[in-house]
Amino acid sequence: MTRVLDIVTAVIRDEGGRMLLVRKRGTSTFMKPGGKRDGDEDDLATLARELDEELGCRLVHAELLGNYAAPAANETGFTVQSATYLATVEGDIAARAEIEELAWIDPAAPGDLRLAPLLTDKVLPALLARA
Repeated sequence: MTRVLDIVTAVIRDEGGRMLLVRKRGTSTFMKPGGKRDGDEDDLATLARELDEELGCRLVHAELLGNYAAPAANETGFTVQSATYLATVEGDIAARAEIEELAWIDPAAPGDLRLAPLLTDKVLPALLARA
């Protein structure tokens, strides 16, 4: 039986169209910022809390890009089910909490970073289809 991690994640882009990725401490895979719900939080409450905790920024606006599932990047035997939002944030973005590294990538040419399956298989194609 597949175990599922239910998460909410953000696609944050800068003025040049680059997308923000994060790498958690002790891992080698980059992914979108976000995380698991606390209790009965809805998507936007989860996203606002996670962005504040992980990046120190405030969620201003979020639009659902889609709901996607893929093998979990850091938890063997798990699938992640992600509500993924196009997010607008304000404030200075910095690695906080469990985040060790930030990276800004071109969604059309992400380079040689190790990316989570959810990102490569689902989110980047969806994002590029909107362009």
